[in-house]
Amino acid sequence: MATALAGVNHLLGSGRFKEVLGVIKGLRNGAVYGAKIRAPHAFVMTFLFKDGSLLEKFRDITQMTYQHSRNLASFVFIYKALTAIMKWLENSKKQYHSFIAAFIGGYLIFGENNKVNMQINLYLLSRIIFGFVKMGVKKKVIAEPKRDPFPWFGAIIWAIILWQFEYHRQSLQPSLRSSMTYIYEDSNVWHNLRDFLLYNK
Repeated sequence: MATALAGVNHLLGSGRFKEVLGVIKGLRNGAVYGAKIRAPHAFVMTFLFKDGSLLEKFRDITQMTYQHSRNLASFVFIYKALTAIMKWLENSKKQYHSFIAAFIGGYLIFGENNKVNMQINLYLLSRIIFGFVKMGVKKKVIAEPKRDPFPWFGAIIWAIILWQFEYHRQSLQPSLRSSMTYIYEDSNVWHNLRDFLLYNK
């Protein structure tokens, strides 16, 4: 046992098969990160907004955590494997390798329309837009603002989302719609001190 462990440690420390081992470690890290991110989020959202028995709630939490963890691990595996193969075929790393590998992985793993993938894709969309703006400023395609634009950014985002909620709420994602209903509409309903302070409705 000790000899086998020493052999594994030697292999990992030698730098041989680095690309293959990186794919395996990426699979592991994707699974762990997906579980760490999704489990607390699913726990809070399930117990705040979902009805059902305790068993049903824990089943939902487990299912969403597993799905997030599996999807992220699968995507990392596909992405790292494809980029490693393309690098090997061309004897060097190219920018378009990342795009092609992520495109294929995104289609296969995050192309399925479900709640978990929807949340992840929408999260990334906001980061992409922000990143493109920063790239535009860096490359001088967009003029660098003389004042901090963040107050205007916050104002526009909240103005649009509340207008959508009040007048076009079916266009919003269900989880966001539920959260906003709880905050903005359920706060208009009470009958006594108990459901005013301690309970909702």
